[in-house]
Amino acid sequence: MGSCHLKMAAANLPCRVLDVIFGYLDLPDLANCALVCKNWCQYLSDDYSDVWRLLCARKVAEEALKSDILCNVTSYKAKAMAFCHAWNPQDCSRNIYIKPNGFTLHRNPVAQSTDGVRGKIGFSSGRHAWEVWWDGPLGTVAVVGIATKHAPMQCHGYVALLGSDDQSWGWNLVDNHLLHNGDSQGNFPQCNNAPKYQVGERIRVILDMDDNTLSFERGYEFLGVAFRGLPSVKLYPAVSAVYGNTEVCMVYLGPPLDG
Repeated sequence: MGSCHLKMAAANLPCRVLDVIFGYLDLPDLANCALVCKNWCQYLSDDYSDVWRLLCARKVAEEALKSDILCNVTSYKAKAMAFCHAWNPQDCSRNIYIKPNGFTLHRNPVAQSTDGVRGKIGFSSGRHAWEVWWDGPLGTVAVVGIATKHAPMQCHGYVALLGSDDQSWGWNLVDNHLLHNGDSQGNFPQCNNAPKYQVGERIRVILDMDDNTLSFERGYEFLGVAFRGLPSVKLYPAVSAVYGNTEVCMVYLGPPLDG
């Protein structure tokens, strides 16, 4: 049978067969499958299909599915993608571990250390949004932002690690300062008497790699563009924390909704 006939046969496989085949694949493989033909693309575009439900069941911890961590990602596909973009347990300070739910970091109570973590997947194109929130005290420094692969994720003392060099950009939620290359880039948001961050409040981070900007939202209020002129390199979600036993969650949302 020629390659043309094989492609046609694959495109016409019944849904129950596709369910079985796709049920063995991970997210990158499913993304490639969506490029094979129109039928497969349409099938995988159903965010609530059994394919995504099974991937959720295999990858996402039951604890996360039953809690409110994923309350803003409703479909099976969105939940699976959020897990694939979550904190990277292999790319964090030695004083941090990722909890079994897969979305929450825990910083161990180590004195005189600032500790960070990156997400599993970085971005060099497109528009991306994710939520970050502290589930414990901030301490003297608590920074949310982005970093390249070259930015350090641990240092001595209690400092604003994220934004301490030219490889990271951050917003210190304690004093509302923007940080990059070791310097304060001004207050954020740019308004009088800006409210301080409250524990449990979800911050939405918006990275636009087409326009090379980083913005933030709080409580669905757009706070403005924090950084412009970002380099066209792969940038990762990141945070740095100093308070012992504090916890920080991150959930990838996908492309931001305009308006």
